Amino acid sequence: DGEVHINELKNGNTEMFWNPTSEVRRQRLKRHIVLFEEQTDFESERLWQHVTSAINKGDQHKATQEKFVLEEEQRNAARERRESGMEWKPLLFQHDAGTNEWHYKYEDLRPWDPLNDIAQFEKDGILQTMERHLSTRMSNHKATCINNQITRHKRSAKGCRHRKTSDQPSSHSQNTESSCSTPESVQELSDDDGKYLGFESLCAQCGKEMNHLKEIHSAVLSLQKAQQDIHR
Repeated sequence: DGEVHINELKNGNTEMFWNPTSEVRRQRLKRHIVLFEEQTDFESERLWQHVTSAINKGDQHKATQEKFVLEEEQRNAARERRESGMEWKPLLFQHDAGTNEWHYKYEDLRPWDPLNDIAQFEKDGILQTMERHLSTRMSNHKATCINNQITRHKRSAKGCRHRKTSDQPSSHSQNTESSCSTPESVQELSDDDGKYLGFESLCAQCGKEMNHLKEIHSAVLSLQKAQQDIHR
């Protein structure tokens, strides 16, 4: 949050490494933490409170002492577990025997989706993402619409084939033979495929959802632009 300098011990020169501007400070993420009185004994803020206090006071000797006391307690606890045969089962981390590293069980490495993800928060040590689920509903609904139209198209094609195999086809059925021909495989269709088969658009609800998404996106862009103007 402040200036960081590089000090060259050989020649005594000092170089600016990092100097956050007011704009950088404004753009940083808002920090959400659990209230101190609601934290468990092993929460970092509570566990290291005496070390942190000494560092903030500039007392490195006291900070080192507090750190040593804390680590000794952890070593003694581990020794007692080994002697009693008690297995240590971490709640939030798991060990990778291949790399001999510990990994957070609930890590979420997917990219942030601004249209679906609202906020990320931590509860009981588990990182969670609040989502709109709108894109999932849209995808499922779109797939349902396409499948329904494919089913209707297959029924129509089946009716045409039935008429073509009639013993005494009329002139009307003969004229419709070419119009009833259809590709053999219609299991997977893109939007362009739908237009090719005569599906000009999906149902009204799909169109309404898409328009709603566009309106939200446009509103977000407008708010971002206004925010940038205010910052200037």
